[in-house]
Amino acid sequence: MQKIEAVIQPSKLDAVKDALVEIGVEGITILEARGHGRQKGHTEFYRGREYSVDLLPKVKLEMVVADEMVEKAIQAIITTARSGKIGDGKIFVSKIDEAIRIRNDERGEIAL
Repeated sequence: MQKIEAVIQPSKLDAVKDALVEIGVEGITILEARGHGRQKGHTEFYRGREYSVDLLPKVKLEMVVADEMVEKAIQAIITTARSGKIGDGKIFVSKIDEAIRIRNDERGEIAL
């Protein structure tokens, strides 16, 4: 099992979510986040005053998938979240040792 964490643009959430459901990813946790990478934010004007917005709105998706689904899920995220511009996001993949369904104590991939 692998955990996939993806930080993407909020405008791409629906497309990415639909693509993941289409390939068979059943459980997704979605969190609203704020942050920046290389783009370091931007400058805006409000009521005639200039101010810096250095933490941009992002969406973080977390999912645990079976090993054979990892590459399909990554490709689904990449193809739907990519705009080709700076700030498209990042994907992180890490190994999961165990998953346990609280309701009935199922363990391993069946608990996903």
